[in-house]
Amino acid sequence: MGVSFQFDNVRIGSGSLFLIAGPCVIESEDHAIRMAEIIKGVTRSLNLPFIFKASYDKANRTSLKSFRGPGLKEGLRILKKVKDEVRVPILTDVHEAADVASVAEVADILQIPAFLCRQTDLIVAAALTERVVNIKKGQFVSPWDMKHVVEKCRASGNKRVFVTERGSSFGYNNLVVDMRSLAIMRKFAPVVFDATHSVQLPSATHGDENGNATSGGQPEFIPVLARAAVAAGVDGIFMEVHDNPKEAKSDGPNALDSRKLRGVLKELLAVQKGLARAHTTP
Repeated sequence: MGVSFQFDNVRIGSGSLFLIAGPCVIESEDHAIRMAEIIKGVTRSLNLPFIFKASYDKANRTSLKSFRGPGLKEGLRILKKVKDEVRVPILTDVHEAADVASVAEVADILQIPAFLCRQTDLIVAAALTERVVNIKKGQFVSPWDMKHVVEKCRASGNKRVFVTERGSSFGYNNLVVDMRSLAIMRKFAPVVFDATHSVQLPSATHGDENGNATSGGQPEFIPVLARAAVAAGVDGIFMEVHDNPKEAKSDGPNALDSRKLRGVLKELLAVQKGLARAHTTP
């Protein structure tokens, strides 16, 4: 298996489970803090390590009119406030090498978006900050080719890197998850499974009265795929969680309703416990 490492209160790559969760995009300061508090309350009661995720800018929205977030300066201010007040580690994605240094001042984990996973300059810039780096596997990349992506980070002097599976393109407006990819990638790096983007229907025919096109989703399959991924032996689970998915400003159709979070996580922990028991029983 790939290199394991300690981050905050999480041992990434050790086989123990952790959660990366939050709204897709920062919608407001109050909402970001509220979501972090809700998720932390659930995970703390389950003794599950939690990393808060939200984006300050969504640079790859379907429509030019779609909400992108508060931007770099305001977004980082909000993320720092979440970090200081809720006392949770922060993960956010970065799209340009020029922004990496500023983001690294606040975020504990720098995320390379799936569409940018082959961008060498961006990966190297993130690696040089010495922050933990999460590289999302592109929908167009085979699992074994992600080894080259990981090596870009390690060759730049940063071994604290993990990868996230978020499904592969499968025909038009659909994604499919090949659970074999989790085992393949875990041979060279810790692996997280993105249970919400994997049920996305990219650029599907959704839209509002203003003509804003958005991606669709099938959130009813989030628990199914998440359980399968834990059974396959992933190190962590990634979920976009929202208190009102229908009103979310980004990725609402594939987000998990926060009211369902506890039930889903209890199932995942039960699967993990069952596996551990099976491995120790002669």
